[in-house]
Amino acid sequence: MSENAIDGTDTNGLGFLANASAKARVLVVDDTPANLALISGLLTEKYKLSVASSGEKALRLASSEPAPDLILLDVMMPVMDGYEVCRRLKSDQQTRDIPVIFLTANRSVEDEKLGFDLGAADYITKPINPAILQARVGGQLALKAYADTLREKADFFEREVEKRTAELAAIQDVTILVMASLAETRDSETGNHIRRTQFYVKALAEQLKSHPRFAATLSDHYIALLYKSAPLHDIGKVGIPDRILLKPGKFTAEEFEIMKTHTTLGRDAIDRAEKMLGTRVEFLSIAKEIAYGHQEKWDGSGYPLGIRGDDIPVSARLMALADVYDALISRRVYKEGMSHEQAVQIIEEGRDAHFDPDLVDAFVVIQEQFREIALRYADTHEALAEKQARFG
Repeated sequence: MSENAIDGTDTNGLGFLANASAKARVLVVDDTPANLALISGLLTEKYKLSVASSGEKALRLASSEPAPDLILLDVMMPVMDGYEVCRRLKSDQQTRDIPVIFLTANRSVEDEKLGFDLGAADYITKPINPAILQARVGGQLALKAYADTLREKADFFEREVEKRTAELAAIQDVTILVMASLAETRDSETGNHIRRTQFYVKALAEQLKSHPRFAATLSDHYIALLYKSAPLHDIGKVGIPDRILLKPGKFTAEEFEIMKTHTTLGRDAIDRAEKMLGTRVEFLSIAKEIAYGHQEKWDGSGYPLGIRGDDIPVSARLMALADVYDALISRRVYKEGMSHEQAVQIIEEGRDAHFDPDLVDAFVVIQEQFREIALRYADTHEALAEKQARFG
């Protein structure tokens, strides 16, 4: 296809005629040598011809490169008749778009209807009228050239849409990570926390997606959105004063109340962003659930709402476990990081209290994946060496 036809500058819409005017390839299929000679004599000057005297050979030539642009197909042939050849051509993805014109002495309406039902483009009866043959062949080749042009344009635009969609997704992912990283930079010790928790949540969701309690929610599509939205779980910490966020010691009751507001601040910030877009964004809805609910506990003792059990969104329950595991193994100004084994023990002790019991069971099964993620995304070279020493 010409460049103009692809980029849309073919304003008269007749770019396909350039394709049709090129010397097209026509495959002639007939078991009678005299008929092959007659048709070849009529068409050879204008088209590139190839011939086949049997259905088997016709199928081989049709699926070979370069493929024919049109097939003239006799009906009455031994071993495999033209109807069967057409049936096979149309059932093969490689050859189904090649137009077929039947050539036959059969003149009944039933025969003609069968040919069209099988996917033939036209039906010419014998004895052959040269003018009709040339006109029908030329017309079908022009139609095929036009159809090929439309398909090429459709393929081009589909590739462009896929390319633009991938670019938008990449920009979206980078924006999410930048936003989440802004929150993390408030606390230099949290490092790769957002990356680790993102992978923890995904691993846990993958483990649970066939579980009867979660199968209806944890589809592959939902898990992809969960993975995308997880980094925003602590975005609300941007609104917490440094004197509280970076405090090395234990919070006072008043300070803890302020710290707890990061869940509401995060949800509201994401909600405002979604409203500014003017449309509901699926992954942002999950991000709001996570930001607002990841500090809730299974027994109802968490915050900000103190909801319990299945009232807590699945996304928030997954993040709660991932967030606690990472907090336990990570060093902070007020504590040293625990070993993987100690963290697993504390998570298990939180079964039925802090965490959904089925999530804890799934975590225990895949705990080595958590260990590997922690090592892969350790905060610094020194921290990696320390974690390797503690995790074995």
